[in-house]
Amino acid sequence: MGHRPQISSAQVIKDKKFNYEPVFQFVQPLIEKADLAIANLEVTLPGEPPYQGYPNFRSPDDLANALRFAGFDVLVTANNHSNDAKGQGVIHTIDVLEQNGFYQTGTFKNKLDRDLFYPLIVYKNGFKLAFLNYTYDTNNMKTVPPTMVNEIKESLIKKDMEVARRLNPDFIIVMMHWGKEYQLEENKRQQQLSKMIFEAGADLIIGSHPHVIQPIKESTVMQADSSEKKVLVTYSLGNFISNQKKLNTDGGLVFEIELCKNLDSNTTYLGAYHYWPVWRYIHRANGKTTYHVLPIAAFENNTHPELKLPAKDLAAMKKFAKEMGAHLEMRNLKLEMEN
Repeated sequence: MGHRPQISSAQVIKDKKFNYEPVFQFVQPLIEKADLAIANLEVTLPGEPPYQGYPNFRSPDDLANALRFAGFDVLVTANNHSNDAKGQGVIHTIDVLEQNGFYQTGTFKNKLDRDLFYPLIVYKNGFKLAFLNYTYDTNNMKTVPPTMVNEIKESLIKKDMEVARRLNPDFIIVMMHWGKEYQLEENKRQQQLSKMIFEAGADLIIGSHPHVIQPIKESTVMQADSSEKKVLVTYSLGNFISNQKKLNTDGGLVFEIELCKNLDSNTTYLGAYHYWPVWRYIHRANGKTTYHVLPIAAFENNTHPELKLPAKDLAAMKKFAKEMGAHLEMRNLKLEMEN
């Protein structure tokens, strides 16, 4: 997310040049090591001032360049802030992401683009992956034709899932912007939607919107041939970066999952998964404010060679990690970053 203080902290030349690379510098090694790194972009990139935060998120184009620097490959853009810069904002956001080499889906310039390029198909390391993305609402900001924003409508999702299955991907991954803000447990609507999506053929659902961490749950679904397959949903990964100050919104999870294929039988399945807690740190020095996403494991002993946390911030980070760890029962969590 991009609240006003984040925009101000990144500003180098007023309204013209912004540097967001420090935001991601400490988490970059974790993101870069993924074969495919995916995020929800919950701002618009309108291409011109005014740049602002809540309630209408309008961030400078330089943010996209910094996200590529961080190692992200795929950005989904269907969320409740998709229309914050109206139709031209939808279009310019898509253009900027394409110019920066991202795969993108969830919002579209027009119906033809959606018909041609949705579901998003990504080929990577011998895998064919289908990505779908939906949002519960757009904050009553109406979508301006000809642009399109995928909203959560069961009939639409089922129709799109039929298309995805006909494309015969190895995995179908659905990114859902859903749930109730600031609630640590998923609600019945999220449960009902996940059941429907899995029964329609999805393998993995990744959720966003609540701004706090919600449960990660495995289940099995019956397939057409009466066999069962494992599926997994992360109801909400919390906040990666924002300026939110409500309880439990100062961090989230980086979630990693292995996708596996047996080349002899040409069967695919979800493999091991891990998740790393991250925390939003606001560094203040010499009148300057800098936002950082910190992988907690690399900073909890406060011995990082490039950054030492003040005692108050270190305590806040450890409190977040302890409470969210208890919430998710992360006692056996893989927390160590690879060198």
